Parts: sequence; structure tokens; C-alpha cells
Amino acid sequence: MRIGILNSGGDCPGLNAVIHGVVGAASKLGWEVIGFRDGFEGLLPPGDYQVLDSEDTVGILKLGGTILGTTNKGHFAAKVGKEGESKAEIEENVIEKVGRTMKLLEIRALIVVGGDGSLSTAWQLFQAGFPVIGVPKTIDNDLQATAMTFGFDSAVNCVVDAMDRLHTTAVSHKRVMVVEVMGRNAGWIALWGGIAGGANVILLPEIEFSLEKVAEHIKEREARGYHSSMVVVAEGARTPDGDLVFQDETNGQVRLGGIGDIVAAELEKRTGKDTRACTLGHLQRGGAPTSMDRILGARFGVKAVKLAQEGRFGRMVSYQSYHVSSVSIEKAINKLRTVDPNGEVVETARAIGICMGD
Repeated sequence: MRIGILNSGGDCPGLNAVIHGVVGAASKLGWEVIGFRDGFEGLLPPGDYQVLDSEDTVGILKLGGTILGTTNKGHFAAKVGKEGESKAEIEENVIEKVGRTMKLLEIRALIVVGGDGSLSTAWQLFQAGFPVIGVPKTIDNDLQATAMTFGFDSAVNCVVDAMDRLHTTAVSHKRVMVVEVMGRNAGWIALWGGIAGGANVILLPEIEFSLEKVAEHIKEREARGYHSSMVVVAEGARTPDGDLVFQDETNGQVRLGGIGDIVAAELEKRTGKDTRACTLGHLQRGGAPTSMDRILGARFGVKAVKLAQEGRFGRMVSYQSYHVSSVSIEKAINKLRTVDPNGEVVETARAIGICMGD
């Protein structure tokens, strides 16, 4: 039995943990693992790959990024628009080329580790007759049918570490610090990172906010003797006018960013407080994975091999109620899992005095 694995889309901490889990579980069964380089592009003839055995994965559990490389460009790229929709459109001749590589290498199962766009591509390959299994990957934690994705915990920890550092300079200068974090159109990183990092204000894509109300909250804190404030804003949060802030748009794909600078400028104008903005950007994708993401990634990899062993293709590994199971890939794609404005985590934020801007 020979199986393949590839990473597609943006990198995130925990990808190597999945590879570690897949290779470890496959080796126990006497299977051979082929790792395709740079995502789906590695499937194109003659194939860009390497054979992976247990010796190749020694020590990679703790490493960020991926030893196989990844990409969100090329023949298989999914377009992510302003509203967060992903759509994978693979040309028929490209699918035929994938088939030639799979047949040549005698790949009996292909494990695809990716987010919504990559799994949409995986689903299209499955519908074309390929034995595909999906593993959910995104720091944004916005995939349907799984309660958590690996990479999210590491991203949140990055936000918390940054806020701990920014808090000291905010207090020293009596400033308002605005921290812009990733998450695209879902506010999970902002919400969890903001609560854990001691934010005073959290602004999410899911909750309409008023900058005047945020300014009032900061002024009230000032009156109570708190001369510094920490504001966390998700990159996908819209301005009070309803606009999505993005840096550029190419072929229908947008790169979000800039809302932090807008919020900082407006708050300085409305409060008179010295205000600074800090965009964490790709810092949230880099570095070593947390223990949670190492374990979750390894569990996902082992479960993917088990699904292959059972011949349950077209499935995606899923984490629910502390248990790793699986769902149809179709149920997990093309619909984002966003923050519930009335959910328990938002209620927790409000209960401990965090302003949500509404």
C-alpha cells in the first residue's frame, strides 16, 4: 500500500505534526508514504515528491511550517473573495494529469491537508474518482464540521504574547494600542486572543461596532484612572460604514489588512489619546506549534491513515467534543464557521468588562 500526502494553502504551525502522525501510523501498517511538494502542484507530471519514512520525520513535531512546502497559487488555487467565498475550479486537463501521476506512483490514497479552498479542490478530485481524505488546517478556525483546527491555538498564543509586550509600553506612555490580527471573515483569533491577552476592546466581523462607543469606553476607563487601553480588531472587521478594508485584489482574490490603522486614527481623534496600531500579520503563522497543536495535528494524521485503511474516502477528519472522528468533505466546505454574537465566549468577554463596540 502506498499513500500520498500534501499540504495546500497557507502555512501554519502543526503541519509537520500531521506529517509525523501520518508517517508513523502508515509505517506501523507497513505502508509507504509519498510526500508531494508545494501542495497540489506536486501532483503534476512527472510529480515533485519525496518518499517519507520514520527517519525523515524525527524531530519535526516541534517545527513550524512544513517540510513539504505549500502554496496557494498555481493550477489548483481557490479564489477567496471579499465576502469570504472560496471556489475551486480545476481544469479537466489538469485533473487528467493528476490521474497520470497517481497511476504512475500507484497512490492508493491521497491525504490533503488544507483549509476551505484546498478542501474544495480535494472534493472536486474525489468527485473525479480519486481516493481523497481531508485534514482541516487553518489558523482562522473557521471550518465547518470541526470544533477546532490545528494552528489556531498557536496563532492565539502569538496574539497573547504580543499583547503582553504591548501592554507594558501602553502603560508606560499612557497610550491606546490597537492590535490587528488575522482571521479573514471570522473573529475567532481576535476573540480568544483578546480575552486571554487582557484586551479592553474587541472588534469582530460578526458584530457591528461604533467607534464612538469604543471611544466612550476608553474615556470612561480614563476617568476611573486607567490611562492605557488595549484594542484588538480582526482584519475582517468592517468599518462603521460597512466597508471591508483590504490592501489589494488580484483575480478576485483579496488580501485583507488596514483596519487597525483606521481604528487607531479614529480613536485618537475621538479620545485625544496618543494611539498606536500594530499589525501582527504573518507572525501568527510562524514559529513552533503549541503542545495543543502538536497533539491535535498528530491525532489528525493518525486518523487520516485509519480512514484510508477502512477505505472511507471523501471524508474529512473532524474534532468534536474532544474526540477525533470524520465527516463528509462536502459538509465542511463553502460555508464558514463564524463567531456567534450571542454565544458563550462573547458573553464571557462582555461579563468581564470587555467592550465589543456595540
